[in-house]
Amino acid sequence: MDDQPVLILASASPRRAELLRHAGYEFGIVPAEVPELEWDQLTPVELCQLNAHRKARAVAKHHPDAVVLGADTLVFLDREILAKPSDLEQAAAMLRRLSGRTHQVVTGVSLLHLRVHRESLFAVSTEVRFRRLDEEQIRRYLRVVNPLDKAGAYAIQERGEWIVEELSGSLTNVVGLPLERVERELERFGVRRRGGD
Repeated sequence: MDDQPVLILASASPRRAELLRHAGYEFGIVPAEVPELEWDQLTPVELCQLNAHRKARAVAKHHPDAVVLGADTLVFLDREILAKPSDLEQAAAMLRRLSGRTHQVVTGVSLLHLRVHRESLFAVSTEVRFRRLDEEQIRRYLRVVNPLDKAGAYAIQERGEWIVEELSGSLTNVVGLPLERVERELERFGVRRRGGD
């Protein structure tokens, strides 16, 4: 058995866990019990990096020998953050606003290995352009996809072809974890995929 550090995902997101699993990583899951901050003085990039760091740190304090991965994904349109909708009416209103427009999805990621005093903190941004949606298309999408646990009221991996016209950047970032960058950073922390050298 090699001596690479244990990887812990500080998130209850099934989407992030699925992405890591599909990429071939073995990891534990310890959701961070910290409220996500909302702070107007910070840019969306700064805010999601701050929340990612707070999540990773909360878990790393109890697991200092592990590499802890914290992440926070934000959807924003013209600098306004579109959080998780509180009900279907709000979800429909968000999809109306996104219709025919380009918005940004930013994921902040914190990798923290407390024992060796090491952190990597970064954010990845992806531009997503929506199709023009009419009321029936919006209702149809909301009948099939539960929007209430999703920032911006949509999930690109669930019937994304119904609503998304074009994407510029990382697809996995829009799902919740920019795997291309995460894989490079994990390698620097000595965390390798199953079957990797």
